[in-house]
Amino acid sequence: MTSAPIDLARAERVAIEAAEAAGTLLRGGEREPAGIRPKGSAGDVVTDLDVAAEKLILERLQSVYPDHQIIAEESGVLGAEDACVWLVDPLDGTNNVAIGLPVYSVGIALCHDKIPVLGVVHSPVTGQTWSATRHGGTRGPGGGALRPAVRPPGPRPVLAWTQGHGVGSGDRSARALKLLLEARALRLLQLWAPLLAWVMLARGHIDGIVGYRAEMVDLPAGALLAVEAGLAVHALDGSPFDHRIDLPDRDRSFVAGRPELIGGLLEMVAAAERMEPGLTRAVGPVTAP
Repeated sequence: MTSAPIDLARAERVAIEAAEAAGTLLRGGEREPAGIRPKGSAGDVVTDLDVAAEKLILERLQSVYPDHQIIAEESGVLGAEDACVWLVDPLDGTNNVAIGLPVYSVGIALCHDKIPVLGVVHSPVTGQTWSATRHGGTRGPGGGALRPAVRPPGPRPVLAWTQGHGVGSGDRSARALKLLLEARALRLLQLWAPLLAWVMLARGHIDGIVGYRAEMVDLPAGALLAVEAGLAVHALDGSPFDHRIDLPDRDRSFVAGRPELIGGLLEMVAAAERMEPGLTRAVGPVTAP
């Protein structure tokens, strides 16, 4: 396992081209997705589109970076352990596509020594792409710097919710947190496509995202977009979020939002903790930053 420097500008170009090519493929088959079949026991599905888009992305990444490891949504772990690891979600929002709802995206991230250093999100529906590099900022369609738009302050925030595939309907902590957020937010969006929620946050179109045991394969790309655009991401206890990709799913719960609102969002988590003690036990007591 090596730790050689990587040319992030080149990697960004490769990832964007791969994501956009996959987006073209997905857009062409979106109206009548073939081969819809169950995936796991939590109601998730996979389609032939997922598999075809992933194959395209893998071929492009492997042709340029044959020694890098890849962790892909459908194929799992490919290649030997390496300092550089690509994370590929070829179709974030498969359940939406399966029911004819055009809300989905393509996500690719590159991690170096377990830390995300590049994130790319492409929306096939709009043809737009967003990318970010660690300490290099976030870029929107056309490559220009992206900062959240200014939203007029409101009495209640607009939030998005995401949870991992393995979180069941009987998870009391998830239920308590969602109920509290629904009661206190103006709207709580559940897009079934978390990468698009991250894009909305980075653009300033929503105020925050709360994630409970989020999926490892799509979280890094979205979170990097938000962080590099100037948004705050915290663990549920208010401590800085640990972005390393080798942590268990219980450590992939987070609150992300505008820096000026993050304290209020964490107070919502604290209120949910009072409803369901132990919600944040894995990371300690809830404290506002």
